[in-house]
This record gives sequence, structure tokens and C-alpha cells, in this order.
Amino acid sequence: MAENSFFPITNWSEDDKPREKLMLKGKSVLSDAELIAILIGSGSRSESAVDLSKRILASVDNNLNALGKLSLSQLIQFKGIGEAKAISIIAALELGRRRRGEEAVELKKITSSKIIFEIMQPIIGELPHEEFWIIYMNNSNKVISKSQLSKGGITGTLVDVRIVFKTALEIGATALILCHNHPSGTLVPSDADKQITKKLKLAGDSLEIKVLDHLIVTETSYFSFADEGIF
Repeated sequence: MAENSFFPITNWSEDDKPREKLMLKGKSVLSDAELIAILIGSGSRSESAVDLSKRILASVDNNLNALGKLSLSQLIQFKGIGEAKAISIIAALELGRRRRGEEAVELKKITSSKIIFEIMQPIIGELPHEEFWIIYMNNSNKVISKSQLSKGGITGTLVDVRIVFKTALEIGATALILCHNHPSGTLVPSDADKQITKKLKLAGDSLEIKVLDHLIVTETSYFSFADEGIF
């Protein structure tokens, strides 16, 4: 066989062309590379769109979350990817991230720590800095509001107890959940995390506003104070 065995997508069978495959068999049967190939539309003289997509995915260990973090300048380093194709990839992955957030919002009633994670991971799970958020709920544990309380650096964030409960009283919340992310990926609560949890819980008790949990969120997992009995 010739050393250069490139075979353009236009010469593939109908079943093997990504667009045609999606129309004939549905979106779920396509591989990640085939879906990205549809986004970028074409490859180059020496590489099909699918092969180019496979090469891009291989550079991030076939991890779509990691691909979503690549910048425009990083993507255009790949031969065959210009600004237009890079922008298409970035836009599609950002839409996927936002869709996850919207689907999580539909889970209005909090019944487990997993649901809290599903709500908050798209918001803070992949941030390079730390943010502290409050989920405010009513008597039925239905979410009234989500609010960013503070934004800090990698080393930590400041929490104002008065603002937490001022907001709770203003919107009629009877319970709340504390959430913050650890950009480092560690799920071990710090002494400061434990102290602020205790401080907010005590303040809530005096106002008859329950602090039900405190979640530490990372990109792929979470730590629940309530589940671990740290309350």
C-alpha cells in the first residue's frame, strides 16, 4: 500500500460520512471525532476532517472537558484548523457547557448532595479561581435563588455572614446551602472551610434559617459536609 493512504470523506460510503451517518442513524451513534468533524466541515489535502478531529482529541487524551478549555490560539496550532474552525469548536463546546447548566436549573427541588453538585458544577467546577455561592431555598427545599457571595484567588475567598442572611430574609428563604470550589481539585475541607460553615450554621440557627449543607465542588466530584457528618 502507498505510504500516503489518505482517502477523502467524499469517497467514503454514505454510511461512513459523518453528516450522512447522523441523518441515517441518529446523533448518538457518532463518535466524538465524527461530531467535531461535522463542526469543522473539512480537513486538508493530507488528512480528512475525522482524522484531524481524532488528532485534536488525542492531544487532550480524548477528554471533551479538556478540549473545551483550549483557547483559540491553542486550537489554531493544529495544522488544518484556522480561526473559523477553532471558533466553531469553542462555540459548540460552550453551548454544551451552558446546556448542562440549564438542565441542572430544572432540578428545582434539592433532595441530595448529588443534585447540588449537578446544579453548581457547570457554574464553578472548572473555574481557575475560588468562588463562594449560596443556594437559597423555601420550606419545600425548592431553589428560590443562587447567588455568588464572593470571588477570590486560588488561596481562598472572603465570606460576609451578614450579607448571606440579609439576602435570605429579603427573599423569604427558610434554608440555604453553601457551595464553593477548589480549583486545586482537592476535596479535603480546610480549617477555614470548617470554621465558616460553623459560623454560618450558628447564625442561621438564631434566625431560624437552616444551613443544610456545604459542598466543595471540583471539576469532576464534590465533598458534602452533611454526607460526611461535619455539622
